[in-house]
Amino acid sequence: MKKIFISFLLLLSCLSAYGKDKVEEIMKKGVIRIGTTGDYKPFTYLNGDKYEGYDIEVAKLIAKELGVKVEFIPTTWKTLISDLNEDKYDVAMGGITRTVKRQVEAQMSNPYLIFGKCYLVRKGEKEKYNSIEAVNKPSVKVGVNIGGTNEIFADEHLSKATIIRYKNNLDVPVAVEKGEVDVMVTENPEAITYEKINSKLEGALTEATLTKSQMGYMVHKDQQHLLNTINFILAELEVRGTIPELKNQYLK
Repeated sequence: MKKIFISFLLLLSCLSAYGKDKVEEIMKKGVIRIGTTGDYKPFTYLNGDKYEGYDIEVAKLIAKELGVKVEFIPTTWKTLISDLNEDKYDVAMGGITRTVKRQVEAQMSNPYLIFGKCYLVRKGEKEKYNSIEAVNKPSVKVGVNIGGTNEIFADEHLSKATIIRYKNNLDVPVAVEKGEVDVMVTENPEAITYEKINSKLEGALTEATLTKSQMGYMVHKDQQHLLNTINFILAELEVRGTIPELKNQYLK
């Protein structure tokens, strides 16, 4: 009974939090809270104890436009939506794929990048792993991060392969380099980034990707004003040339 009562209080707290206008709350508190996984280069990653990456810079720009500070809250791919619903942060950012499921359970911003699924492999092996059929074999070890769309893709399309799951996405490229797995399911921005920073790795199918998707930012499904505000700010930053400059810096 005590557990039920506590759960009821938590539910009331969440309902109360999202009965308010988040934009007004952010302006009043002087801070916007950004939930981010910190494990997905080049969008969000930790350098020591500081978050860096394309979406981290965009978050700072959004905060600047609102005239508030930014606070980064750690989350995971598995708890991305549940943490948002529990009001642990105001906006989720960091290479988040726009999916119907996420739009139903939350709200996604206008897209800012088109990308696709591909593989990260050891140098010299991109021709070996150049299709779903080439990877979907019991002899091939596939690494994925838990809770994201990479795991969903592997389960749906690479079910015959030996799938190894990692809590931290940053551990998967390391596993590829060490030979613990043969292939990492990823997206072309991440694969291209690792090609640049690690001479032992290369992307496979980074141009002729296995899928086509878009990335966006995520807010609670009841916060239309916040979503409109984010979309407005992003459009303004695009017109000013700020967004194109950031994309050239992080995504080219």
